[in-house]
Amino acid sequence: MNTLKAGDNAPLFSLQNQNDETVELKTLLESNQVLVYFYPKASTPGCTVQAENLRNEKAQLAELNTVAVGISPDPIKRLKNFETKKELNFDLLSDEDHAIADAFGVWGLKKFMGKEYDGIHRISFLVSQDGKIKHVFDKFKTKDHHEVVINFLKENA
Repeated sequence: MNTLKAGDNAPLFSLQNQNDETVELKTLLESNQVLVYFYPKASTPGCTVQAENLRNEKAQLAELNTVAVGISPDPIKRLKNFETKKELNFDLLSDEDHAIADAFGVWGLKKFMGKEYDGIHRISFLVSQDGKIKHVFDKFKTKDHHEVVINFLKENA
């Protein structure tokens, strides 16, 4: 796993969201910087807390010229159920073949309860409007991810 670093060019992806609409990073960057956050699986406890907190902070993120998008290997239908059940207000993108996770360097070996498997590592990237990675968030707990991001945005506005 070779995770991208600050200063690297972000892979310009085009993925389907929970409404089966195409979302392109290039288009999002025309008016905002983008928090691209990778999460393992919709509707699981940690992923739910992380998504709900970003939902609750959408207005503050907007004030800081930032829009969030979540990427997971979940199929579109599962993403739609997650969005509906948790009343999420941002795009959830389906990366079923994990090509974008691979491109960002967040797909790799994981260990859980003594088992090893390949999956998404919970890492977020702040992509500036010039398409470069401004910051990598890889040290946080799901419950405080939004605070870590907002604090960084305020300190680096």
